Amino acid sequence: MRIAILSDIHGNLPAFEAALRHARVHAPDLIAIAGDIVIGAPDSAACWQLAQSLGAPILRGNHERYLGHFGTEAADPLWSTDRFAPLQWAVTQFSTAERHAIADLPMTLRLPNTPDLLLVHAAVGSDRVNLPPHTPDAEVAALFPNVTERCIVRGHDHLARTQPWRDKVIVTNGAVGLPMDANPAAQYVLLDATKQGWHIQHQAAAYDLNAAIDRFRATDYVAVTGPMGRLFFRELVTATPHLVPFLRFYQQVADLPLATAVERFLTHF
Repeated sequence: MRIAILSDIHGNLPAFEAALRHARVHAPDLIAIAGDIVIGAPDSAACWQLAQSLGAPILRGNHERYLGHFGTEAADPLWSTDRFAPLQWAVTQFSTAERHAIADLPMTLRLPNTPDLLLVHAAVGSDRVNLPPHTPDAEVAALFPNVTERCIVRGHDHLARTQPWRDKVIVTNGAVGLPMDANPAAQYVLLDATKQGWHIQHQAAAYDLNAAIDRFRATDYVAVTGPMGRLFFRELVTATPHLVPFLRFYQQVADLPLATAVERFLTHF
C-alpha cells in the first residue's frame, strides 16, 4: 500500500495543486492531509474545497482550529487583534457550515488497513507543539503517550525530517505551501508498506511560485491583512521562517506598534 501525506498547505493553491499532480504520478492508494490547509496565503477557501473534493481523510491543524473556533466561546481574544488579521481574512471566505465541519475535524488519524501508522498534526493532544531535532526522550514520550504504532507522521514544523525514537520512527512532513528550508517547492511524504515496515520517501514538487505571488497581488492580501500578511508573504517568497522568529522578537519590543515592529524585524534580521 502507498500513501501520500500532505500537510501545511496554508492557502497556497498553486503549491497544493502541484503537490497533488506530483503525488498522482506515484499512484498512491490513499492521499491523507495532516492539517493546516488554511491561513497564510490568500486561497484558504479554494484549498479547503480542493481537499474536500479528494475524499481524503483530513486532520485538524492549529489553523483549522483558529478558523473553526473564531467567534465562539473557545476563541482566544487575541484572534480578534491585528496579529491575527490573516485569520480574520480567512473567516470571511467560509460559510458557517464549512467552519463547523472544519472545527469537527479529528486531531489524530488511524487509517483503515494501515496498521502501525499514526497521523497527527503536531502531537497527540496538541496541534501547536514543535519537535526540534535532539528533543530529549522524556519530552518526546510526553508528546506521544500510549502510542503503540511504530510509524508516526506529523506536520506543523514545516521542515522535513525522519527521526528514530525508541522502537519507532517519527516523520515530519515538509510543508506543501510554506516550506522553511529555503527550497520553494511543495513538500510532502510518500509511505510504502513493506514486510519490514513503512518505507519513507520525502518528496518535493516544483510549483509556479510566481502564480502564488500573483494571488497575493490580485487579492491585495498584504494591504488587507497588514504586517502579519507581509510576514506570510516573505515566508512564501523565500521559503524561510519569518513569522515565528518575529513573534519571539516581538516579545522584546511589545510596546511598539505591530507595523513598526515588523518593519524593524525585516530591516535587521
